[in-house]
Amino acid sequence: MDRRNVHEQWERDRIAFHDLVAAATTADLHRRSEGTRWTNQQLLFHLVFGYQIVRALLVLVRVFGRLPDPVSRGFAAVLNAATGPFNVINYLGSCGGGLIGPHRAARWLDHIVASLHRSLDRADEVDLARGMHYPTRWDPFFQPYMTLADLYRYPAQHFAFHQRQLTLRR
Repeated sequence: MDRRNVHEQWERDRIAFHDLVAAATTADLHRRSEGTRWTNQQLLFHLVFGYQIVRALLVLVRVFGRLPDPVSRGFAAVLNAATGPFNVINYLGSCGGGLIGPHRAARWLDHIVASLHRSLDRADEVDLARGMHYPTRWDPFFQPYMTLADLYRYPAQHFAFHQRQLTLRR
């Protein structure tokens, strides 16, 4: 895993988010995004949440990665079965989360990215190779099995995908 590339991509995303927020007008924020039911403001929150969720997933990988393979495979199957409720919670969470406002979301992203930088710097090669099964119906970037190294690359993929759905004036 090229840690430097991951660190640099996180910083590019963080700066891009700040630029998006700084340029967005009130009308931009309330406009519907492309291909989602969210407004741009809600989708901006969802971009940040994609980074935030990695912090929780890191804990899961560190736990499930030490357990027998069928345990994480079963856990992923249960989560896949709960995709419907997950989608509702995911949607409503970003609707509500968008209420914190884009400037607070930008500060939150700064905190999250700083935390992820520290976490990646502390991870050794054994940690980075540890993995678990994922609910592939929850997110198009979840693979059936992902290592910690894969997980560190995930938030930038999620960010890039959803950033293209924003309808903010450029």
